[in-house]
Amino acid sequence: MKKTEEQGIRLNKYIAHNSKYSRREADRLIEEGKVTLNRLPVTEHGLLVRPDDKVTVKGRPIHPRKRGEVTMVVYNKPRGVLVTKRDDRGRATIYHKLPGKFRHFIPVGRLDYASEGLLLLTDNPEVAETLMRSSLPRSYNIKIDKALNEEMLTAMREGLVLEDAREGGHAASDITRMEFAPFLEAVVRGEGSRYTKLRVTITEGKNRELRRFFAHFGAKVLDLKRVAFGWVELNNLPENKTRYFSRQEYETLHKFLKEARKNDDN
Repeated sequence: MKKTEEQGIRLNKYIAHNSKYSRREADRLIEEGKVTLNRLPVTEHGLLVRPDDKVTVKGRPIHPRKRGEVTMVVYNKPRGVLVTKRDDRGRATIYHKLPGKFRHFIPVGRLDYASEGLLLLTDNPEVAETLMRSSLPRSYNIKIDKALNEEMLTAMREGLVLEDAREGGHAASDITRMEFAPFLEAVVRGEGSRYTKLRVTITEGKNRELRRFFAHFGAKVLDLKRVAFGWVELNNLPENKTRYFSRQEYETLHKFLKEARKNDDN
């Protein structure tokens, strides 16, 4: 067992990792007095849960999830849908579109409001976090409103550092500086005097990364569709539909997680 697990895990994190509740929902339940630790009601988020402690939520025990226990879903996210639980402007979220049985599933990363395509969801927060921070390749079909030039191609090959990467980002984003790793792949799928269609593969999933990258060169991303994440491909999954991982995809996932944990322990 890892040292951090022996010392304990924060109560809200413990609940989120081992139940259907999100971290925010766990915080609210704790504040409302609906959580007990060793049969005593608690109202502090940061209390530590140790291996022998007993936690209940609304009177029901929360049991530690077995390591490796995970369900994975592939979702073809439509445009005009937010990847969030709720929106203060009342816009549609993926949870308005997904079947109710996936309400507690966690998205692996984000696709912005105007983007579409492959979104992975899981009921295991540890797996979601591991996949999000990984350097697994992410592939996108994109269309920009300009022809490619040598400056763009060089930046795709060599990477790019922008001290001011606000262009192409969301107006409310506080991100300014951004580093872009070299693209793994950039293949032209179609072009004209006023547009270029590309399939690009990158190893990161930063906030509006591709929109910011091309905005630096005065190009607007008109269409953006994620078509692959690691070994998982969107293929012909219809828009707004889901599917579970195949047996082979689960086998590859477990191999990947085993290697990731080994690296974390070293």
